[in-house]
Amino acid sequence: MTTRRRFLAAAAAGGAALAAAPLLASAQTQVGDVMRTQGRTGARPLPTNAGRDFRRFVPVTRIGQGGAPAGNNWRANTDAEIRDMLQAAWDGGMRTFDTSPWYGLGLSERRFGQFLHDKPRDEYVLATKVGRLLTATTEPPETNWKDASPFDYRYDYSAAGVRRSVEDSLQRLGISRIDIVLVHDLSPDNRDMGERWTEHFAEAERGAFPELTRMREEGLIRAWGMGVNTPEPALRCTEVADPDIHLLACQYALLDHERALRETFPALQERGVSVLLGSPLLAGFLAGRDRYLYGAQPVPPDAEEKRARAEAVVARHGVDLRTVSLQFAAAPDVVSAIVPGARNAAQAAANAESMRVAIPDAVWEELRAEGMISADAPVPRAA
Repeated sequence: MTTRRRFLAAAAAGGAALAAAPLLASAQTQVGDVMRTQGRTGARPLPTNAGRDFRRFVPVTRIGQGGAPAGNNWRANTDAEIRDMLQAAWDGGMRTFDTSPWYGLGLSERRFGQFLHDKPRDEYVLATKVGRLLTATTEPPETNWKDASPFDYRYDYSAAGVRRSVEDSLQRLGISRIDIVLVHDLSPDNRDMGERWTEHFAEAERGAFPELTRMREEGLIRAWGMGVNTPEPALRCTEVADPDIHLLACQYALLDHERALRETFPALQERGVSVLLGSPLLAGFLAGRDRYLYGAQPVPPDAEEKRARAEAVVARHGVDLRTVSLQFAAAPDVVSAIVPGARNAAQAAANAESMRVAIPDAVWEELRAEGMISADAPVPRAA
């Protein structure tokens, strides 16, 4: 079967599974469900960064595949499910892949590496993370990962620690190089750290940041930055070091984008630092899940009402909320790629197809009129 036919089959499988379902996001209640893609599909090419004016290294495609589901977040997935998911992402044109040693305690990296092993190395961009070192154990710690690998972890943001972490990742991935290295979870929302995150940051400032800059200069990596869920660490890193790109998760989405739009994005853009945008669907909330962000907090009281209002707007124009949310997240100039997760082939194919939908300009006009998005928030144009 050709690449395009495999992609269309995966996309059709997602649509067929929900052919009788209502368009409301609240209908998507089961792990693995897929919100149907609505609108004029295939009307646009998959967006890339070709011709865009970035001062530093950026990914190839402006939508990539996030690696947390390959580490078994929310539920365990089989190797076959993840392989098919990655194949659907590839067939859909994605060439940007983001993983981490933390995801499933090495499981996500191994699965990504097995899939990418026979792919031409110059045809894709791979990001992974540093900050935790894994060691084998017969008594693995309790984590949120389901059926994780039998490893313990410790934090290490020293120069030697991050170089060791990169070497370990290359072994697990089984590939020749890592393009983007992100300093992971060095943030006040990390419950292992809390307010002590500043102590770890001081270690990273002395060790990880200059070492990653050296690795970039040596040609071992092509870019580095922070991979965090709050803006403060990324902004502080940009002030004290020389990062290229930050992965910011949970910080810019259709229902929540003011702070990033006003504060974070301008500060990074001024320094020429681009953004990989994680969790553009708020960890599934904008695709109908009854969870918000990564489940670390309850759904805010007004979020379901705002989602319902947004659904009503997009439905009037014949498009779906996932598609609108993904394209909205990818629209700012500072964003070089969005990396939503997917745990099966249908979800990955649907995400890729969403980026090819021509969304009527009237959708954005009505969302602004309803106060759902900021008046000056960037949006894609239908043309």
